[in-house]
Amino acid sequence: MDQTVVNKTPTSHQKHMIRTIRAAMRLLLIVLIMGFFFLWIIMPTNTYKLKWQPRIKAKVNTTTYFGTQGSTLLLYTFPVLLFAVLGCIYNHLGKYLDDHHHHNNTERSDKKKSSNKLGLWKQPMLVKGPLGIVSGIELGFFVMFIALLVWSFSTYLQNSFAKITLESAAEDGEKVWESKLESSGLRLGLVGNICLSFLFFPVARGSSVLPLFGLTSEASIKYHIWLGHMVMTLFTAHGLCYIIFWAVTNQISAMLTWEKTDVSVVAGEIALVAGLAMWVTVIPRIRRKMFELFFYTHYLYIVFVFFFVLHVGIPYACIMLPAFYLFMVDRFLRFLQSRNSVRLVSTRILPDSFELNFSKTQGLNFQPTSTIFINVPSISKIQWHPFTITSSSKLEPEKLSVLVKCEGSWSKKLHQVLSSPSSSVDRLEVAVEGPYGPVSTHFLRHDALVMVSGGSGITPFISIIRDMIFNAKALKSKTPRLLLISAFKNSSDLAALDIVLPLAGTPYDLADLNLQIEAFVTREKEQPQSQTTKLPISRTRWLKPSPTDSPISAVLGPNHWIWLGGIIASSFVVLLVLIGLITRFYIYPIDHNSNKVFAYSYRALLNILVICFSIAGTASLAVVWNRRENDMKAKQIQSLDGSSLTPTASPESLFYNAERELELESLPRQTLGEATKVHYGQRPDLKRILFECKGSSIGVLASGPKQLRHEVANICSSGLVENLHFESISFSW
Repeated sequence: MDQTVVNKTPTSHQKHMIRTIRAAMRLLLIVLIMGFFFLWIIMPTNTYKLKWQPRIKAKVNTTTYFGTQGSTLLLYTFPVLLFAVLGCIYNHLGKYLDDHHHHNNTERSDKKKSSNKLGLWKQPMLVKGPLGIVSGIELGFFVMFIALLVWSFSTYLQNSFAKITLESAAEDGEKVWESKLESSGLRLGLVGNICLSFLFFPVARGSSVLPLFGLTSEASIKYHIWLGHMVMTLFTAHGLCYIIFWAVTNQISAMLTWEKTDVSVVAGEIALVAGLAMWVTVIPRIRRKMFELFFYTHYLYIVFVFFFVLHVGIPYACIMLPAFYLFMVDRFLRFLQSRNSVRLVSTRILPDSFELNFSKTQGLNFQPTSTIFINVPSISKIQWHPFTITSSSKLEPEKLSVLVKCEGSWSKKLHQVLSSPSSSVDRLEVAVEGPYGPVSTHFLRHDALVMVSGGSGITPFISIIRDMIFNAKALKSKTPRLLLISAFKNSSDLAALDIVLPLAGTPYDLADLNLQIEAFVTREKEQPQSQTTKLPISRTRWLKPSPTDSPISAVLGPNHWIWLGGIIASSFVVLLVLIGLITRFYIYPIDHNSNKVFAYSYRALLNILVICFSIAGTASLAVVWNRRENDMKAKQIQSLDGSSLTPTASPESLFYNAERELELESLPRQTLGEATKVHYGQRPDLKRILFECKGSSIGVLASGPKQLRHEVANICSSGLVENLHFESISFSW
């Protein structure tokens, strides 16, 4: 997500220099990632174990500053963190090139041609099944990852089984199959660690790594789910193999051992139990019916990782450390951001939903389809709920809006508090985390955009439409034709269309936008007589924020990516310095790099504390430094007399009639009404509509129920037409 604003547009020469630098950085990033994966491929082989690794350890692990963890820090941790830091710089430079609204026709044509080259691979290859909607690129990487796991496990087994003979097994008082069972259990754990090393990348919401692959955290959650299943399958098999082995060899008491200078079995068992508890709650039926149980159980990841490190020791844990390290940086920054109460200015009440309007700093810029996490302590102090942002940071530079559907108990309580005319609440304490979303979007490369939504899936499309309104009206930019196909159960749900345009005071409308809205009400045969030809009317309630409430702002200020890269780099340097000092002056005098005296668990605990201190210290300093600038900007938005946030009602009433708003915005509302056609008692014929779309490149976005997204994906991947390009949109309501 781009949380920055660029005050000065670079010249053509400067843009050329930036593109050259980014091209060089792309080459370096490609080299890093290829080297990283090559390391995973070579790691199970005897070449690495018997030749390369001993040489590296001889040069690195013999130092008195890092000991046995020096080689894993160098080979596994350092390259990934360097990749993340370079990614921050790359993303920061990219904001100066985020000028898609200024592209001429030639540039748009070139981008269209280049995007179409990968169009086939981006199309859905799998739609139904346990993996959900999977594109050709995703399927290719998935197959390669599975191949890596199979290769690693088979190579480990081949090399280990070659050493197991009747004589070697007899020396240990075991049978050959028992020795092979133990060896298999160990290798299952090693392969499980490969999956664990990637598990936390998708859940770092503000990650600099995901944008390099064109991904967001919301869209990458499915990768986290896939990896989680693999991790727990392999680790469970790892544990079962050892339990069976101990049982048949009369060593069941080994389950209660906690070795001082070897693997801690008890710690591994605690980690496995914590992992199994999380794994059980991700069963779809349990997650849907008892979401809070799933949500709170997932905090056991702290127990899981902590005891996993104690189980394997810090030298080996450094292999999976990079992803978790980046996740910890992101998680602590989210914690710091959530400590502030933000300014909730107004709410627009609809029949079955409501819009929350917050003030924000103008320096906070986000892309359409971004999400934000909201906590309302008066409703629940511990519940955080994600919502797709409906506003455009370009169209509404001082406002951020979300649409909330009244479905769960949390949203219903909040709706009751805000909608009741007798409610005495005129201020609501709210904390947020985010926004999070794509660094850039490429909607303008298409001739037309078809947005298909079901129910609450309309929310990400509202932000896209508002962004297009700004591009068409303020920038005089050519925008693609927009077709919004929305399916609703009842006519009261049509009120969501009223949110397409922002509140009164925004001088933009749909006159310069080629927008067509086809709304389908599936459970009503005809329009209720109680309704007029107008769209359902909303009402707005203006609140009175406290002077201590601050506008929503980027936690690291305008230069978010540079500060994030600085935190990652400086915290890692602090980590290395502290570990070096502790090892040199505390551990080495006791152990002398023998690994036979100093307790593994104690050393792991010291490293965990140092990691936490390094991240917390550097991140806190960065946030405090940037908060000064945010506080200065907050003073500029203390009052609510800004044109975009000013109520049109008298100060005696917190509510005003929406008919008054319609009068003030007669042209936009009439334009929206003219663009909207409502169909009753039928479902959209998506295949016919999509096949009739004209243009060489039609972007198809689907958001809503799984069945709807699968239907759209099947149509786009059918191969009957070549101009449909499917994209699945993540949303939260």
